[in-house]
Amino acid sequence: MPAAPQSIAHAFLGWSERMPDAPCIRFDRQWWNYATLAEAATRVANALRDWGLRRGDRVALYLENSPQFLACYLGVHFIGGVVVLVNTQYRQVELRHILADSGVRLCITDAERRPALTHVQAELTDLTGIVQVDGIAQDALSYADLLRQGSPTRADPPISSDDLALIGYTSGTTGRSKGAMLSHGNLVANSSAVTAAWRWTAADRLLLTLPLFHIHGLGVGIHGTFLLGASADLRRRFEAGEVYAALCDDPPTMFFGVPTMYTRLIAKAKQQQRRPAPIRLYVSGSAPLSAQTFAEFQALFGQPILERYGMTETVMNLTNPYDGERRPGTVGRPFPGQEARIVDVRTRQPLPDGEIGEIQVRGPNVFKGYWKQPAATVESFDADGWFHTGDLGWRSADGYFTITGRARELIISGGYNIYPREVEETLLTHPAVVEAAVFGLPDADLGEQVVAVLVPSSAAKPPGAEELIVFCREQLAAYKKPRQIFFRDTLPRNALGKVQKHVLKEEYGA
Repeated sequence: MPAAPQSIAHAFLGWSERMPDAPCIRFDRQWWNYATLAEAATRVANALRDWGLRRGDRVALYLENSPQFLACYLGVHFIGGVVVLVNTQYRQVELRHILADSGVRLCITDAERRPALTHVQAELTDLTGIVQVDGIAQDALSYADLLRQGSPTRADPPISSDDLALIGYTSGTTGRSKGAMLSHGNLVANSSAVTAAWRWTAADRLLLTLPLFHIHGLGVGIHGTFLLGASADLRRRFEAGEVYAALCDDPPTMFFGVPTMYTRLIAKAKQQQRRPAPIRLYVSGSAPLSAQTFAEFQALFGQPILERYGMTETVMNLTNPYDGERRPGTVGRPFPGQEARIVDVRTRQPLPDGEIGEIQVRGPNVFKGYWKQPAATVESFDADGWFHTGDLGWRSADGYFTITGRARELIISGGYNIYPREVEETLLTHPAVVEAAVFGLPDADLGEQVVAVLVPSSAAKPPGAEELIVFCREQLAAYKKPRQIFFRDTLPRNALGKVQKHVLKEEYGA
């Protein structure tokens, strides 16, 4: 068995040398082979090195899915840089925090997101350069500049498995989002486990509509493709009609999605007379897949979805089997080379099968810690290396894990993580709001929807719900805005003054 590469970048370069003409990425109906993408990434790397980027410098990728995203991602790693992933829907509040916290020196973006970056740029003292991949790049380098200025001469990436590869900002329930530090070794170990478990080979072609700024799209879809020398049909975003047509007319061997995508494919199938032929693998993650969606999809598409469980800090943890029972409502067993257990939330002692507790995981996939937050890192691990996921669940006698809830108040809507405090703090900046409680309620399409209960200021005219929703949309990513807003004179609190959100959930969720 060949030794594992030191990084995904090393694996990719190896394939580009051994099979340069092999298809790698299809985008907008055009194929990029391994040699073409490798040359573009090499030119980007050399141009960035000439610009002044050095090993360990952080580079933010704030742009939509494209081959240019991948060329820049690889190029940064080719010279030992660290990639900071930025959600394309982030605006002022989130963007300012992530870029400042990570100390980004360079941000690579596109024309659509450039105005948001420009708005906060003056406050970012570490940010000394911007690259714009499309349109007219005023006061910035363009992607075309990088390709023109960068030499095609390739060098071995100056990185090892222990080096930091990327920082992915993950949602919590208090404070600002934290940067999870993933090493090159973490990424290779996880992709090796995933590809083995799912029987992924170089012959596979993945239909990938997940965003590359997310660990699901990049850390699973792209990394697995590059590790094996496989190929991917990359789309800018998920469009149910386009995906359904592709499944019917030019079927891939694999499709990865979030539950919301599958509910929309089910709705599309019910409108169509034709059905796609079975493909090798459908995978769902990033949010719980309901048993109803699992059953409906199997009835309409003729095969069961494989549900798995992962998170930014660990990439993938648990998976239903490729061969064997894909049990609805569960996330299966640990990936090869990884461990998982259930512990008591208070004592951290392991619990017997069938009892609900916190899920802990351990393995070479688990991250190095939180960027610039040593205390949070220490709190997240037991002394023997078990990582506290913050998710609650139980394990069956035959080893299948079921997630029952979240110890934290995380909201997952359409596969995106949302933490309530950030929405609450944004609402409290409105002059007509004095108290705010934000939580998630079930939603048939999105999994969960954001709901806010507010106490208006008596000194101001009571605001309308629509006005406040628009206010949030201007400040935050669109998916974080409340879908419903309710008003009360007071919020229910316990004896210690903590807002009793479970009371609100019962009242407004009925």
